[in-house]
Amino acid sequence: MARYARDMLPEPTQRLRFREMAEEDIDVMAGLLGDPTVMQFYPGPKSREEAMKWIAWTRANYAEHGYGLWIVETHDGEFVGDCGLTWQPVGNTRKLEIGYHTVPAQQGRGYATEAAQACLELAMGPIGEAHAVAIINPENMPSRRVAEKLGMRAEQEANYDGRPAVVYGVRASTAAADPA
Repeated sequence: MARYARDMLPEPTQRLRFREMAEEDIDVMAGLLGDPTVMQFYPGPKSREEAMKWIAWTRANYAEHGYGLWIVETHDGEFVGDCGLTWQPVGNTRKLEIGYHTVPAQQGRGYATEAAQACLELAMGPIGEAHAVAIINPENMPSRRVAEKLGMRAEQEANYDGRPAVVYGVRASTAAADPA
C-alpha cells in the first residue's frame, strides 16, 4: 500500500525544503515550465494549461506511488523549482527517474544537485529502490553534470518521447559507496 506523499518527502537539506505540489502552485509552475531557458531541451515551453496538467499528473503520482515531484524552496520559502521521483518508460521497462527543473534565477547555485541528492537518498532508502535514472537530452550539459555529481553514469542512449536521450543511472550499492 502506497503511503501519502507527506510521509514520503525527501529530508530537508542544508539550504532546501520540499513540499507537495498543489493546484495553488499554478503560477510558479506555469512560470517554471513556460520558461524557454528551463525548457530549452524539452519539446518547447508549456502553456498554463499544460502546467496544470503537470500538477494533476504529479498529484496522481502521489496517490498511486506515495511520491512524485515536489516543490523545492529555500528554507526562507523562495521558489527554486521542482524535483522528485517518477516512473518513466525506457525501452520496454519502467525506471524510477529523478527529475529536476530550476528557475533561471536560481541556476548555477548547486540547488538541482542538492535537491536531486535528497531525492536519490529517499529512493534508495525508505522507498527501497535498487536503481534510479535520469533521462537527459545529450546536449543538456548542466543536467548531465548534476547526474554525474549524484554518482550516475551513462548507461544507454534512448529515444525518449520522440527525442534523443542519454539514460544515466546509479544502483543503490554505488550510490552508498560514492556519495555526491
